Amino acid sequence: MSESVADKVVIVTGSGRGIGAGIAHDLASKGAKVVIADLNSEAAEAVAAAIRSQGGEAQAAPVDVSDRASVKAVIADTVSRFGRLDVMFNNAGISQTCPFLDVTEDDFNRIMKINGLGVLIGTQEAAKQMIAQGGGGKIVNTASIAGKQGYPLFAHYCASKFAVVAITQAAARALAEHKITVNSFAPGVVATELWQQLDREFMDHGLTSKPEQAINEFSQSILLGRVSAPKDITGVTTFLASPASDYITGQTVMVDGGMVLI
Repeated sequence: MSESVADKVVIVTGSGRGIGAGIAHDLASKGAKVVIADLNSEAAEAVAAAIRSQGGEAQAAPVDVSDRASVKAVIADTVSRFGRLDVMFNNAGISQTCPFLDVTEDDFNRIMKINGLGVLIGTQEAAKQMIAQGGGGKIVNTASIAGKQGYPLFAHYCASKFAVVAITQAAARALAEHKITVNSFAPGVVATELWQQLDREFMDHGLTSKPEQAINEFSQSILLGRVSAPKDITGVTTFLASPASDYITGQTVMVDGGMVLI
């Protein structure tokens, strides 16, 4: 399978750090041409430069996934540069620790705009390009264990990830006739900058008293006995970007070490 994504043109949103950066690195190492699309232009360029230094092909691009014009611009630039778009990873997302009764309208709307609407826009605009160029394509969305279960400190985040699963299923049904597959993957607890943020928020809310207490306690139910790293995710994500997954669509693949069994 190592050659199966060779020369595929792939956009990965939110790839300036964390899981997205891991996805991009793995794809590039296997020959894909990767666009590092992120709101943080400096972070995107740093990831792209690191990939190029390792012999991969990568370009950085600024994007606000909640803004349709911004997403359309990234796709247009990608096609202008590489000739087509084969795979779209709608990975960009944010989270927030907040007790259920304290979630405000602003909190809810901010997370849904990026995690939910951003996936809808990214899926729509990628599909339009894939339909126009012909030959099908692949769209892969980042869901979460929070898209399968509701957690009281992350109610609005969970709602947004349930939305990702729903959009994935709806898009799979809508786009199958164009030979476009749409799937998502659901990480559990991943040791990235995002969990460092959540760890601080747990302490700010008085829910924990020391660093890493939150991630350690939240991870107690992982059957494999440890939190994950981006490298634990990329076997699945590269598979979903490859021809090996051509007969899979509308699915959410759990990559959580056995934390949620469905």
